[in-house]
Amino acid sequence: MRYMMTYDLMETARNTNEWLGASARAIASYPVFGLVPHPLFKVMSAWGRVTERSFARMVIKPDWGIRTVVGDDGRDHVVNVVTRVTRPFGDLVKFEVQGRAPRRRRVLLVAPMSGHYATLLRSTVQSLLTDCEVYITDWHNARDIPVSSGKFDIEDYTLYLVDFMRHLGPDTHVIAVCQPAPLALAACAYLAGEDPAAQPRTLTLIGGPVDPDAAPTEVTDFGRRVTMGQLEHLAIQRVGFKYAGVGRMVYPGLLQLASFISMNAERHGRAFFEQVIRAAKGEASERDAHNRFYDEYLAVMDMTAEFYLSTVERVFKGREIARNVFTVAGKPVDIGKITDIAVKSVEGANDDISAPGQCIAALGLCTGLPAHKKASHVEPGAGHYGIFAGKSWRNNIRPLVLGFIDANGPPGPKTAAAGDRPALTLAASKG
Repeated sequence: MRYMMTYDLMETARNTNEWLGASARAIASYPVFGLVPHPLFKVMSAWGRVTERSFARMVIKPDWGIRTVVGDDGRDHVVNVVTRVTRPFGDLVKFEVQGRAPRRRRVLLVAPMSGHYATLLRSTVQSLLTDCEVYITDWHNARDIPVSSGKFDIEDYTLYLVDFMRHLGPDTHVIAVCQPAPLALAACAYLAGEDPAAQPRTLTLIGGPVDPDAAPTEVTDFGRRVTMGQLEHLAIQRVGFKYAGVGRMVYPGLLQLASFISMNAERHGRAFFEQVIRAAKGEASERDAHNRFYDEYLAVMDMTAEFYLSTVERVFKGREIARNVFTVAGKPVDIGKITDIAVKSVEGANDDISAPGQCIAALGLCTGLPAHKKASHVEPGAGHYGIFAGKSWRNNIRPLVLGFIDANGPPGPKTAAAGDRPALTLAASKG
């Protein structure tokens, strides 16, 4: 599987389906067919529109789409997305609200690198912007990163988080969502041992696999069923000639998307069929519920092969975080050294990806942390996405997280922070 040919064949199939959709839409939309009283042409045109849009979204990075936020004065304030730190594999981005007094809470959202862009957390960002200064990790698509930029594995990921936390300063509150939870925990432990003055004040871990074996799911079972050799053979390909990362070994986004869809193929097929019927009836719109969901869901990114494989081998199979034997750049990372960072875990009772028990395991690893600096919450009835982007997040979890931040945050009004400095470009070297 590790060939450019297989990568380019997938892109060729995607491109062909996009072209077929565009052709069907254009042909069936000719005015002359209006003279034929048959619904076939409307259905054909609708099928073409939905198909073209679906396959086109797979290679387009979604826009944040956060234009304004309402301030305390009741006015809309313009939001600018500004890059604060630039790195080859991911940037630190700030959502700057123009004309509004700085908020006391400074939050770093650690977005997952698990196949989708950081825009997956768009609604999370929007919900926090009214009360916080919000920063986020904006990971790059591996297909667009030249081979000359080097490798990127879970140790590099951890050191990126360390650099971002150092840049923002000690009065920062870190919220890690899903996949990065164990690595955010490791980054905080790394700072606790190497640079205690740069530690964030709080760390909130939402639905992440700190200890995958604490509550096995289909995801963890898959990691047990296949060997690393099988996984490398089945999942890893070389980026084709179309992109700047030509030759880089990756876990392709299109391959990831195929596995995502296969898990709920019947539901996705029904949603596609129903959208075609709505489009044929003239009931579909540019930003209807279907398009809002699938514009994000279908937009996938490649992961570097070394990041994907090291995540499976070291986090899921070897359980290095759960066993507190993780190392970064040859240095042991002792989670027990976290003594000042307040840590909270959030889990969904119905989460079938990171089941309850996997995330709260972080509290048991923080052996040096006083009990009053530990907190946990299990949200009844919530699935994986609900705990950071749905009704459960908006109504219950967000207020709890903000309360946790306030209980462990700095007293007094917010002052100018390290994170408000001009944008920086850091060296691409590891660490």
